[in-house]
Amino acid sequence: MMPRYRRLAAVILVVAGVAVAAALALKAFNKNILYYYTPSQVAAGAARTGQPFRMGGLVANGSVQRTPGSMTVRFTLTDMQHSVPIVYTGILPDLFREGQGIVVHGALSADGQFTADDVLAKHDEKYMPPEVAAAIKKAKDQQAAQAASPSAPR
Repeated sequence: MMPRYRRLAAVILVVAGVAVAAALALKAFNKNILYYYTPSQVAAGAARTGQPFRMGGLVANGSVQRTPGSMTVRFTLTDMQHSVPIVYTGILPDLFREGQGIVVHGALSADGQFTADDVLAKHDEKYMPPEVAAAIKKAKDQQAAQAASPSAPR
């Protein structure tokens, strides 16, 4: 084989090796990516069932139900527009309470219930994910606009 063809073969092998390595890296990256949704986005169908993701919102008042004799807790996560039922088995953070902003990690089941693997609460009492804060502000603005409009039902 002539030196020219050997160099060409070597360049082709290097380019093929880099392409295979890049494809494997992208595949691993896609597998480990974790999306973040609000309850409104989940209600709109943005999240796929069975796919792990994070969701943030407020724990709805009066929604926390503990199963006696187990560590299972059921509660509702809301962004003041839509709500998603959550089931979590494990130890909750000390700052977990109704009205508190939290982030849950888990997957959505086919029946629309979110099964959480982890519940996160920030140490600041006023913590709220930015997306959730924007959704709550939007909901409050819509409620205020409806109350101020003359055709609003009373």
